[in-house]
Amino acid sequence: MEPVPNATVYIVDDDADVREALAWLLRSRRLLSESYDSAEAFEAMLASHSPSRTPCCLLLDVRMGGKSGLTLFDDLKAQDQIGRMPVIFLTGHADVPTAVDTVKRGAFDFCEKPFSDNGLVDRIEQALAVSAQWLEAAAQQETVRTRLSELTERERAVMGLVVEGVPNKLIADQLDISVRTVEVHRARVFDKMQVKSAVELANLLRAHGQLPAA
Repeated sequence: MEPVPNATVYIVDDDADVREALAWLLRSRRLLSESYDSAEAFEAMLASHSPSRTPCCLLLDVRMGGKSGLTLFDDLKAQDQIGRMPVIFLTGHADVPTAVDTVKRGAFDFCEKPFSDNGLVDRIEQALAVSAQWLEAAAQQETVRTRLSELTERERAVMGLVVEGVPNKLIADQLDISVRTVEVHRARVFDKMQVKSAVELANLLRAHGQLPAA
């Protein structure tokens, strides 16, 4: 797998030796990392920064002093963070059943201590690729929302009927405007949404959950 550029691996573990070993492993694979000794310290960092717009993932210890890794995971999930920042749990043998449950609830994976360096890095790279895909999809969705916000109320009305496959003549009748005016609005919608056909427009809106209500 090709390395994901500009990616960051966050390490949250209360064991300094584990943090250093993981940071060294990641440096040896040319992966950037940031380490935190508690869930609270990591949350403080997140609170002081805007959400990352570059790929990232989180290596998270299950058991720590203070807030546990499981509680941090639940908090991140409630904040819709684990899409852009997949979580890989680092667990002891006794924690495996719990870690398996968290995977069912949305964690990316878990690695049992002592873990295989190669196996862990492989999963980290896969998690970073998922993060990159999520960020790209989020950016595309934001682009579509921005384009939609530039439509006038009349253009939105015309667009809704266009994607339903209603002919221009019937659109004109329903909106009590001329066919020529419909054609003008239709062309402006296509231009603003950067599409060339009604099918392309409908597919774009459907892909991003933006199809207007019937």
